[in-house]
Amino acid sequence: MKRINTGIEGIDEFTNGFPEGRTLLITGDAGSGKTILGLQFAYTCCLQNLKTAYITTEEDAEDLYIQSEAFNWDIKDCTDKGMLKFVELAKIRAEVTEAEVKIEIDSMKGNFAKLLEIIPEDTEALIIDNIGSYTAKLTPYDFRSRLDLLVYELKKRNITALIILDSATSYEFNEIALYSVYGAIKLMKRENPYTGRRERVMDVVKMRSTKTPTQFLTYEIGPTGIEINSAINLK
Repeated sequence: MKRINTGIEGIDEFTNGFPEGRTLLITGDAGSGKTILGLQFAYTCCLQNLKTAYITTEEDAEDLYIQSEAFNWDIKDCTDKGMLKFVELAKIRAEVTEAEVKIEIDSMKGNFAKLLEIIPEDTEALIIDNIGSYTAKLTPYDFRSRLDLLVYELKKRNITALIILDSATSYEFNEIALYSVYGAIKLMKRENPYTGRRERVMDVVKMRSTKTPTQFLTYEIGPTGIEINSAINLK
């Protein structure tokens, strides 16, 4: 199976990259680096000459440019060259009239298939940050069926996708979502019982057709983005 580098050395070392044309789920606590991971993957995909789309449901592109600059990722150059396209759903909704806003929100609520309509045709890699904005009032059954459809259609188009799910939504739907996706990574913050210090840890919950570690991987958000702390993690 062909793999796509993630830009995170430790992850690429033990997985050889994310499986091409498959969907992976990213969940995690607030401040754990979910958006940074998404941006890091998007930038790395552009460096691999993959047409990439980043659907943001909460932040605008300007905020994402600022975050990228902190890690010296020239995301603006990627968009200028047409390798990366931001789709700002929050901005789109804010620019229409109040009546149109209600119609748009009602039509999108719980309907993940609507997201497929706004993905550029030539997209090879996709980040959705985050899908929790479209889970309001969904039953577990509705969530599963809609996510299954989204994952199926992305696979048909051979799009390698990262779907980010916020902590509030993942608390309710995480176990269900795991059955739909090809792989899943959970980002967490915890207190180290030996040092008493807070640390970030990553759990590669699943990744089909891939050898994965069973232990948590400690990581930091450093000057180049998410960095797995040590080769000790990979033993």
